[in-house]
Amino acid sequence: MIGPIGAVTLKVKRLPHCRALPKYATAGSAGLDLTNALAEAVTLQPGERCRIPIGIIVEIPPGYEGQVRPRSGLADKAGISLTNCVGTIDSDYRGEVQVLVVNHGQQPYTFEPGERIAQLLITPVPEVEVIEVEELSDSAERGAGGFGSTGRHSEGHEVLV
Repeated sequence: MIGPIGAVTLKVKRLPHCRALPKYATAGSAGLDLTNALAEAVTLQPGERCRIPIGIIVEIPPGYEGQVRPRSGLADKAGISLTNCVGTIDSDYRGEVQVLVVNHGQQPYTFEPGERIAQLLITPVPEVEVIEVEELSDSAERGAGGFGSTGRHSEGHEVLV
């Protein structure tokens, strides 16, 4: 799939235990599916977390990052999500891709070998110049409010029940 900024090349080294290279499930998929490289099933009890190997090493181009995100079906059906919400793969990382998962569900969940467990998005990352200043521009409407300070419901929007 080629997006509005053009194609990006992701170099992938397959490790001996790799079961599948990352690939898009559909032409409209935003992320490449990541398949676990488990040799045998692994059961995760409620509240437990673990690292699941993917069996690949990636070379992400400079100026980009890899975002490892959960698959919504696992979260919805089994309460499985990523421990760190979204995992970041830096462009200079050359270790095996692994996915940190946690079972938020009420039942044990068994990962079967070759199961798709996450998705990988390659996204641009601008280089940011940090400048220390004495004063910041005034943001009168929002100010320093955060953590729910703007309320729960949108002004002027109908709340559906």
